[in-house]
Amino acid sequence: MTKPAGALLSVRVTPRAGRNEVVGWQGPALHVRVTPAPEAGAANRAVSSLLAEAFGVPRSAVLLVRGARARQKLFRVGGRSLAELRARLHGARA
Repeated sequence: MTKPAGALLSVRVTPRAGRNEVVGWQGPALHVRVTPAPEAGAANRAVSSLLAEAFGVPRSAVLLVRGARARQKLFRVGGRSLAELRARLHGARA
């Protein structure tokens, strides 16, 4: 059995936050906050690291697909389905 190529995940990012955190689902998008400013890709790297930690995948499995310069981004999380991602976050908050 092969693993899925990965889920496409819509992410709403708030940079310059007080701490790095996954806020939760807001409709179809996941809201996250990161401390770096959106300069030189620092906020995007922080979001990738935060998502990798939250979903239990290596950082290399989290790929920014669209929105490098926008607050609304699209990431691909390799080896996981969208249902698995939602379940993992729901389980962490329970």
